[in-house]
Amino acid sequence: MTAPVLEIHLSDSDAADALHHDARVGLSADPKWLPSKWFYDARGSELFEQITTLPEYYPTRTERELLRRSVGKIAARATVDTLVELGSGSSGKTRLLLDALTANGSLQRFMPLDVSEPALRGAMAAVAREYPELAVHGVVGDFTQHLELLPAGQDRRRLVAFLGGTIGNLLPDERAVFFTALRAALNPGELLLLGAGLVTDPAVMVPAYDDAAGVTAEFNRNVLCVLNRELGADFEVGAFDHVAVWDATHEWIEMRLRARRAMTVRLSAVGMTVRYAKGEEMRTEVSGKFRREGLGAELVDAGFAEQTWWTDPDDRFAVVLAATA
Repeated sequence: MTAPVLEIHLSDSDAADALHHDARVGLSADPKWLPSKWFYDARGSELFEQITTLPEYYPTRTERELLRRSVGKIAARATVDTLVELGSGSSGKTRLLLDALTANGSLQRFMPLDVSEPALRGAMAAVAREYPELAVHGVVGDFTQHLELLPAGQDRRRLVAFLGGTIGNLLPDERAVFFTALRAALNPGELLLLGAGLVTDPAVMVPAYDDAAGVTAEFNRNVLCVLNRELGADFEVGAFDHVAVWDATHEWIEMRLRARRAMTVRLSAVGMTVRYAKGEEMRTEVSGKFRREGLGAELVDAGFAEQTWWTDPDDRFAVVLAATA
């Protein structure tokens, strides 16, 4: 087994600068907002893992079942030597891909990219143990900034996996930039495997983001804990209610935090004072849901031509294999 290799393109100071910037911009906006990536400290990641096991949260189990059903066909089409995973986390669902791609004999290396160095090191070590025949090359980076830094080579053919419905966390303009940057980073004939939530009944979608046990509510409020710890803020975490709504115009779920009372919050590390009115809501996440024709057109516009789609029987989730033109 070859020792895993790790490239670091995102340092702790980079993350701190980004958080300072996002807090200054988002909390001075009207309405206020924060990017959802700040949910994911160690506690937030634990809570999200709990969310994926809840009965209301269908996306994870639906995508996993879709991968189980389609992975043989994906592997038959994807005679690649490199699997790249964006936002890899624990690389759990990727085991299905790794098993299928190593079975067909073409896969030589695994390249996970994630913003969290500790999470990435753990995932890399586990994959290296379980698949000793693979070279493991991790990249600490942000998939919205560092796609051009993914290692490549003239003789390399890559499959980029972007799973979990994470594409829905990007606003439409951000998606266009992401798809264009990803296409620019790939060679002709290389592949994207995308997991995306589909528009379905709001009575199914909303509870997935507002579970009866309150785990998602704790996950949502955890972003305030992050601000308190990292920016010296004095948010009273329990003074905010979790809100999840379906925006039919934009076709996305919005998670928000609603102030139970008027309050003033200080963020000493950025020299900010932020005022909340009673009932004021701050957006903390957008989770876009897609229609096949719309998402397919976005991929084509970015240069991903041939597409193969798999959906569950209830058309709640899709896995898409798209080739660069």
